[in-house]
Amino acid sequence: MSKEIPEPSELIYAPSPSWAPLQIAAGLALVLFGLYSLWAFSIVGALVVLAGVRSWWKLSDAEVSHMRREQVLDTAVIPAEPIRRATGNDS
Repeated sequence: MSKEIPEPSELIYAPSPSWAPLQIAAGLALVLFGLYSLWAFSIVGALVVLAGVRSWWKLSDAEVSHMRREQVLDTAVIPAEPIRRATGNDS
């Protein structure tokens, strides 16, 4: 009984690597450092955070635009066979 395996109807998209999370974390660190020292560090940190958020937003927008808008809906076929074979000792 050779059953043919159908092609997958749904795809999984993994995000591409990005430096944006590291850039945002570094900017937040500068903002916090600026709160305890010179206020100019907070301004530079806020600018770094905004640049990181912008680049992350643009990257995710580009990735979403390449995805298919619709996927073929397919139903799973449930086998008619029992998962566990019944033996004479079952109650």
